[in-house]
Amino acid sequence: MTGHANRPTQAAATLAAVALLVALPANAQVDLGTEEQQAAGKVVYDKYCGQCHGDTGDGNGYATPRVKPKPRDFTTGTYKFRTTPNGTLPTDDDLRRIIEIGAPYTSMPGWPNLTSAEIQNVIYYIKSFSSAFENPDRYAEPIEIPRPLESTEESVARGRVVYEEQGCAACHGEVGRGDGPSAPTLVNDKGDPIRAADLTQRWTYRGGPTKEDIYRTFSTGLNGTPMPSYADSLEVEDRQDLVSYVYSLGDGDDPNYGTLITAVYSEEPIDLQDGETLDALFESAPMTRFPLVGQITEPGRNFFPPVTSIEAQAVYNRDEIAFRVRWHDLRADTSGRNNPSLEVPTWDEDNGIGGDAADDTGDDFFGDAGGDDFFGDFGGEEAPAEDDFFGDSGDDFFGDGGDDFFGTAEAGAGGAEFSDAVALQFPASLAPEETPELKPYFLYGDAQNPVDLWFVNLTYGVADTFRGRGSDAIEPTEADVVEAVTSYDQGAWTVTYKRRRSSRAGVSFAEEQYTPVAFSVWDGFNRERGNKRALSSWFYVYTEPSVEQAVAGPVLRAALIVLVVELLVVFLVRRRARQKAAEEAASGGTLTATEAPAV
Repeated sequence: MTGHANRPTQAAATLAAVALLVALPANAQVDLGTEEQQAAGKVVYDKYCGQCHGDTGDGNGYATPRVKPKPRDFTTGTYKFRTTPNGTLPTDDDLRRIIEIGAPYTSMPGWPNLTSAEIQNVIYYIKSFSSAFENPDRYAEPIEIPRPLESTEESVARGRVVYEEQGCAACHGEVGRGDGPSAPTLVNDKGDPIRAADLTQRWTYRGGPTKEDIYRTFSTGLNGTPMPSYADSLEVEDRQDLVSYVYSLGDGDDPNYGTLITAVYSEEPIDLQDGETLDALFESAPMTRFPLVGQITEPGRNFFPPVTSIEAQAVYNRDEIAFRVRWHDLRADTSGRNNPSLEVPTWDEDNGIGGDAADDTGDDFFGDAGGDDFFGDFGGEEAPAEDDFFGDSGDDFFGDGGDDFFGTAEAGAGGAEFSDAVALQFPASLAPEETPELKPYFLYGDAQNPVDLWFVNLTYGVADTFRGRGSDAIEPTEADVVEAVTSYDQGAWTVTYKRRRSSRAGVSFAEEQYTPVAFSVWDGFNRERGNKRALSSWFYVYTEPSVEQAVAGPVLRAALIVLVVELLVVFLVRRRARQKAAEEAASGGTLTATEAPAV
C-alpha cells in the first residue's frame, strides 16, 4: 500500500480488508498495487517524471521553474480528463492513456517507450501520493458513451441551439474561437487567468478530438474550471447534438500542416483598399497552415505561445505580390507597443522566476492555451488541483501550475503594454543556384546572411521593414515599400501585405521560383515582444508561372512530328522499291516499277 509507519497486525489487517470490501460499492476498484510494484514504479518515475513533478509528487521538481506549463501536483488526488463522473477518480486506463500519448501543446510528452508493466507500476506509484485513492467513495464506473450521431444539418442546427442556450458563446465565442466576451476574465478555482478553448482547432483538444472524446467531456466536466458537467442538465440527445455542432466548427482532427505557399497569378490589380475585390482575388489562392512554436533558443524564451499555427496565401500580378496571413487570437490587442528588436529580460526574470510569473492559462472547457481546460492547452497556467488531469494545479497533462497563460497578472487585467504583431521573414538575397538549400539562420538571420522582416504592429496596422543580422542586430530599412491592411473578426486576425515583385535591395519574386519564408506572431495579451514570440522554421513560396502552357499545342506539335516521320519513311521505302524494280527490269527481271509492292 502506501507504507504507513505503524502497520496493523495480520489479523487486524484482514478484518479491515473484509470491512472495506463490505463497505465498498459494487463498482469500486481500490487497487494501489503491491509495495514491490510501487517501488518499481518509483524507479521509472524518478527517471522520467520526478524532475518536473517532484520527488514527492507535489509538482515542485528541480525543473519546475523552467517548465511551462508547470508540472502537475499529484498529492491532491484530483484529475481532469476521466471517463468517470464528475468528482470521481480516473480509472487506471484513463491514467494510462495520457501517460502513453501525452497532452497536445503542453510540456507533457507521451511515453510510448514504456512497457505496459512500467506504466502500470508508475500509476501505482502516482496513486501513493494521495490518500484519495484509498477512499472507496471517490470511485465510480466509467460513464456510458453512446454511438455518435451522424453530423446531419438537422443535428448540427439543434446543437447550435443548445450551444446558445447553455451560454457557451460567452467564453468560446460565436464561432468557437475562444473569443467570447467573458474569455479575457476567466479564472480557475485558484483565481489564475485561463483561456477558453479554440473549438475550431480539434487537434489541440487534450481530451481527444473524436466525437466520443467530446461527448465524454461534456458529460464528466472539468473540475476546477468554468466548464461544468452536463450529465444532469442535458439529456443524452442534447449532448449528442451539441457534439455535432462543436465537431462541425473544426476542419479536421489533424492540422494538416503544409510546407509551401503557392502564389497564383492574376491579371487583376491588387488593391488593398477594396476589400471585396481583394477577398475575391484570394479565393483562387490555396490556403496552407503552418505550425508555430515558441522561441526557446535565445533570451526571451517562450515555451508555450498561445498562437500555435498560422494560415497563409499568396497572389501576384505582373508588378506586385500580395500575402495574406490569418491566425486566431483571444482578443485584438491594439494598444501598446511592439517591435522585433525590443529587449526582453532574461528568461529567468521574464518567465517563471519573477517578472511575468503568470504566463500561462487554461483551465477551460476544451483546452486552452496553457491551462487546464478540456481539450488542449497552449500555454500553461497553474490550474487548481481539481482541474487538471492528474489533479492539481497545473494545466498540462500531469499538471501545470505556475505561469499564467497570458503573461502577467497585469497583462491579464489589461494587456495594454504590448500589442499584437506579425511578421513575414525572407532572405535578403537568395542562395546561389549550386547551393539552393542554404538559408539564413531562422532567428532573424546572421551577419553573413541577413533577412528582411515585413513587420506589422497591429496597434497601427501598417507595415514596417527591418533588416536582421541576428537577434541583437535588427535595424529599420526603407529599401522597399511594403503596404498592409489588417482586420480582426470573431477571434481571427487577418493581415494582407503587398509589395512590388522586384526589389531594390531585397529578394525579388520571379516566376517559377522557390523563395524561403518564415513567420512570427506576437500576442500582446501574453506580453510577447522582441524575441519572445511564436515563430516558424523556414518554408517556401512557389511563384507559379503566369501563363500555363496549353495542352493542345504540345500535342499538336508531337502529332505533326510523328506524321512527318511516317511520311518520310513511306517515301524512302517506296523509292527503294522502285529503284529495285528498275534494276531488275534492266537486267531482264520479271518485275516492273509499277509492280513494286505497295507500302
